[in-house]
Amino acid sequence: MDLHIWAPDTPPRSAILLIQEIFGVSAYIRDVADELAGDGYLVGAPDVFWRFAPNWEADHDQAGLAASLEKVQQLDFPKAVADCSAALAHLHSQPGITTAPAVMGFCLGGTLAWGVAAMAEPSCCVSYYGSGVPSMLGMITQVSCPTLFHFGNNDSYIPSDGIDAISEAISGRAGFVLNVETAGHAFDNHQSEMFYDEGAANSAWSKTMAFLASHLPA
Repeated sequence: MDLHIWAPDTPPRSAILLIQEIFGVSAYIRDVADELAGDGYLVGAPDVFWRFAPNWEADHDQAGLAASLEKVQQLDFPKAVADCSAALAHLHSQPGITTAPAVMGFCLGGTLAWGVAAMAEPSCCVSYYGSGVPSMLGMITQVSCPTLFHFGNNDSYIPSDGIDAISEAISGRAGFVLNVETAGHAFDNHQSEMFYDEGAANSAWSKTMAFLASHLPA
Protein backbone atom coordinates (compact mmCIF):
# COMPACT_ATOMS: atom_id res chain seq x y z
CA MET A 1 0.00 0.00 0.00
CA ASP A 2 1.34 3.41 -0.94
CA LEU A 3 1.48 5.99 1.83
CA HIS A 4 1.90 9.48 0.41
CA ILE A 5 4.03 11.64 2.70
CA TRP A 6 4.27 15.39 3.26
CA ALA A 7 6.97 16.68 5.59
CA PRO A 8 7.25 20.14 7.12
CA ASP A 9 10.29 22.34 6.61
CA THR A 10 11.54 21.66 10.14
CA PRO A 11 11.88 18.23 11.79
CA PRO A 12 8.35 17.20 12.83
CA ARG A 13 7.34 16.20 16.33
CA SER A 14 3.72 15.31 15.50
CA ALA A 15 2.02 13.45 12.67
CA ILE A 16 -1.43 13.17 11.12
CA LEU A 17 -2.87 10.25 9.19
CA LEU A 18 -5.04 11.86 6.49
CA ILE A 19 -7.66 9.56 4.97
CA GLN A 20 -9.04 10.24 1.52
CA GLU A 21 -12.52 10.78 0.16
CA ILE A 22 -13.89 8.37 -2.45
CA PHE A 23 -12.07 10.45 -5.09
CA GLY A 24 -8.71 9.04 -3.96
CA VAL A 25 -5.57 10.85 -2.84
CA SER A 26 -6.69 13.67 -5.09
CA ALA A 27 -5.72 17.30 -5.61
CA TYR A 28 -8.00 18.23 -2.72
CA ILE A 29 -6.41 15.77 -0.28
CA ARG A 30 -2.96 16.90 -1.42
CA ASP A 31 -3.95 20.52 -0.70
CA VAL A 32 -5.13 19.57 2.79
CA ALA A 33 -1.87 17.69 3.37
CA ASP A 34 0.18 20.67 2.17
CA GLU A 35 -1.64 22.94 4.60
CA LEU A 36 -1.14 20.59 7.55
CA ALA A 37 2.54 20.14 6.69
CA GLY A 38 2.84 23.91 6.51
CA ASP A 39 1.58 24.00 10.08
CA GLY A 40 4.40 21.67 11.15
CA TYR A 41 2.87 18.19 10.94
CA LEU A 42 4.24 15.12 9.21
CA VAL A 43 1.30 13.96 7.08
CA GLY A 44 0.64 10.54 5.58
CA ALA A 45 -2.24 9.75 3.22
CA PRO A 46 -2.73 6.03 2.50
CA ASP A 47 -3.98 4.75 -0.85
CA VAL A 48 -7.17 3.23 0.55
CA PHE A 49 -8.23 1.58 -2.73
CA TRP A 50 -4.84 -0.07 -3.30
CA ARG A 51 -6.17 -3.64 -3.15
CA PHE A 52 -8.37 -3.26 -6.25
CA ALA A 53 -7.64 0.15 -7.87
CA PRO A 54 -4.11 1.31 -6.99
CA ASN A 55 -3.62 5.07 -7.07
CA TRP A 56 -7.25 5.71 -8.03
CA GLU A 57 -7.90 9.41 -8.54
CA ALA A 58 -11.09 10.92 -9.98
CA ASP A 59 -12.18 14.41 -10.90
CA HIS A 60 -14.43 16.23 -8.46
CA ASP A 61 -17.41 16.36 -10.80
CA GLN A 62 -20.50 14.25 -11.53
CA ALA A 63 -18.59 11.77 -13.70
CA GLY A 64 -15.86 11.41 -11.09
CA LEU A 65 -18.45 11.00 -8.37
CA ALA A 66 -20.25 8.23 -10.26
CA ALA A 67 -17.02 6.38 -11.01
CA SER A 68 -15.82 6.72 -7.42
CA LEU A 69 -19.11 5.45 -6.01
CA GLU A 70 -18.62 2.32 -8.12
CA LYS A 71 -15.11 1.89 -6.74
CA VAL A 72 -16.15 2.24 -3.12
CA GLN A 73 -18.55 -0.69 -3.56
CA GLN A 74 -15.45 -2.89 -3.89
CA LEU A 75 -13.98 -1.75 -0.58
CA ASP A 76 -13.61 -4.32 2.19
CA PHE A 77 -14.22 -1.96 5.10
CA PRO A 78 -12.59 -4.00 7.91
CA LYS A 79 -9.47 -4.49 5.76
CA ALA A 80 -9.44 -0.76 4.97
CA VAL A 81 -9.56 0.09 8.68
CA ALA A 82 -6.72 -2.38 9.29
CA ASP A 83 -4.71 -0.84 6.43
CA CYS A 84 -5.20 2.65 7.81
CA SER A 85 -4.28 1.47 11.30
CA ALA A 86 -1.05 0.01 9.89
CA ALA A 87 -0.34 3.36 8.24
CA LEU A 88 -0.93 5.09 11.58
CA ALA A 89 1.63 2.78 13.22
CA HIS A 90 4.11 3.46 10.40
CA LEU A 91 3.81 7.21 10.92
CA HIS A 92 4.32 6.72 14.67
CA SER A 93 7.59 4.89 13.92
CA GLN A 94 9.12 7.83 12.03
CA PRO A 95 12.04 9.75 13.55
CA GLY A 96 10.98 12.39 16.03
CA ILE A 97 7.34 11.22 16.26
CA THR A 98 7.11 10.21 19.91
CA THR A 99 3.36 10.76 20.33
CA ALA A 100 0.74 8.72 18.51
CA PRO A 101 -0.40 10.48 15.31
CA ALA A 102 -3.84 11.98 14.95
CA VAL A 103 -6.25 10.57 12.38
CA MET A 104 -8.29 12.86 10.13
CA GLY A 105 -10.63 11.84 7.34
CA PHE A 106 -13.14 13.30 4.93
CA CYS A 107 -16.33 11.62 3.64
CA LEU A 108 -15.33 7.95 3.27
CA GLY A 109 -12.23 8.90 5.21
CA GLY A 110 -14.37 10.37 7.97
CA THR A 111 -15.95 6.97 8.50
CA LEU A 112 -12.60 5.17 8.29
CA ALA A 113 -11.10 7.64 10.77
CA TRP A 114 -13.79 6.67 13.27
CA GLY A 115 -12.94 3.01 12.65
CA VAL A 116 -9.24 3.72 13.26
CA ALA A 117 -10.11 5.59 16.47
CA ALA A 118 -11.92 2.47 17.67
CA MET A 119 -9.42 -0.15 16.50
CA ALA A 120 -6.08 1.61 17.01
CA GLU A 121 -4.79 4.29 19.39
CA PRO A 122 -4.46 7.66 17.66
CA SER A 123 -3.85 10.71 19.81
CA CYS A 124 -7.10 12.25 18.55
CA CYS A 125 -9.59 11.91 15.71
CA VAL A 126 -11.15 14.47 13.35
CA SER A 127 -13.99 13.05 11.27
CA TYR A 128 -15.56 15.15 8.53
CA TYR A 129 -19.07 14.06 7.42
CA GLY A 130 -18.52 10.32 7.70
CA SER A 131 -21.79 8.85 6.48
CA GLY A 132 -21.07 5.52 8.16
CA VAL A 133 -20.46 6.94 11.63
CA PRO A 134 -24.10 6.88 12.84
CA SER A 135 -24.32 3.14 12.17
CA MET A 136 -20.98 2.56 13.97
CA LEU A 137 -21.80 4.31 17.25
CA GLY A 138 -21.64 0.97 19.04
CA MET A 139 -17.85 1.37 18.79
CA ILE A 140 -17.86 4.43 21.00
CA THR A 141 -16.83 2.48 24.09
CA GLN A 142 -13.68 1.42 22.20
CA VAL A 143 -12.67 5.02 21.45
CA SER A 144 -10.43 6.51 24.10
CA CYS A 145 -9.06 9.48 22.14
CA PRO A 146 -10.60 12.96 21.88
CA THR A 147 -12.79 13.11 18.77
CA LEU A 148 -14.19 16.00 16.76
CA PHE A 149 -17.06 15.36 14.33
CA HIS A 150 -18.00 17.80 11.57
CA PHE A 151 -21.31 17.59 9.70
CA GLY A 152 -23.53 19.81 7.58
CA ASN A 153 -27.17 20.19 8.54
CA ASN A 154 -28.23 20.07 4.87
CA ASP A 155 -26.31 16.90 3.98
CA SER A 156 -28.34 14.84 1.50
CA TYR A 157 -26.16 11.79 2.21
CA ILE A 158 -26.51 11.85 6.00
CA PRO A 159 -30.04 12.18 7.46
CA SER A 160 -30.43 14.58 10.36
CA ASP A 161 -31.48 11.73 12.65
CA GLY A 162 -28.00 10.25 12.16
CA ILE A 163 -26.42 13.46 13.39
CA ASP A 164 -28.90 13.54 16.27
CA ALA A 165 -27.86 9.98 17.17
CA ILE A 166 -24.22 11.07 17.36
CA SER A 167 -25.16 14.02 19.56
CA GLU A 168 -27.03 11.70 21.91
CA ALA A 169 -24.25 9.09 21.96
CA ILE A 170 -21.51 11.57 22.91
CA SER A 171 -23.59 13.47 25.46
CA GLY A 172 -21.74 13.47 28.77
CA ARG A 173 -18.63 11.83 27.32
CA ALA A 174 -15.49 13.88 27.87
CA GLY A 175 -13.40 14.59 24.81
CA PHE A 176 -16.13 14.23 22.18
CA VAL A 177 -17.18 17.30 20.22
CA LEU A 178 -19.86 17.64 17.53
CA ASN A 179 -19.78 20.62 15.17
CA VAL A 180 -22.67 21.14 12.75
CA GLU A 181 -22.30 23.72 10.00
CA THR A 182 -25.06 25.22 7.87
CA ALA A 183 -23.97 23.35 4.75
CA GLY A 184 -24.36 20.20 2.70
CA HIS A 185 -22.05 17.23 2.20
CA ALA A 186 -18.31 17.59 1.52
CA PHE A 187 -18.46 21.31 2.25
CA ASP A 188 -14.68 21.47 2.79
CA ASN A 189 -13.78 20.22 -0.69
CA HIS A 190 -12.66 23.37 -2.51
CA GLN A 191 -11.93 21.32 -5.64
CA SER A 192 -15.63 20.52 -6.08
CA GLU A 193 -18.11 23.11 -7.33
CA MET A 194 -20.87 20.64 -6.41
CA PHE A 195 -20.10 20.64 -2.71
CA TYR A 196 -17.78 23.44 -1.56
CA ASP A 197 -19.09 25.97 0.95
CA GLU A 198 -16.38 28.48 1.80
CA GLY A 199 -17.97 29.85 4.95
CA ALA A 200 -18.65 26.43 6.44
CA ALA A 201 -15.21 25.18 5.38
CA ASN A 202 -13.41 28.07 7.06
CA SER A 203 -15.51 27.78 10.21
CA ALA A 204 -14.93 24.05 10.56
CA TRP A 205 -11.23 24.33 9.73
CA SER A 206 -10.64 26.89 12.47
CA LYS A 207 -12.27 24.48 14.93
CA THR A 208 -10.14 21.63 13.59
CA MET A 209 -6.90 23.54 14.07
CA ALA A 210 -7.90 24.61 17.58
CA PHE A 211 -8.74 20.99 18.40
CA LEU A 212 -5.40 19.76 17.06
CA ALA A 213 -3.52 22.51 18.90
CA SER A 214 -5.16 21.35 22.12
CA HIS A 215 -4.63 17.62 21.70
CA LEU A 216 -1.62 17.28 19.36
CA PRO A 217 0.38 20.48 18.99
CA ALA A 218 2.73 20.61 16.01
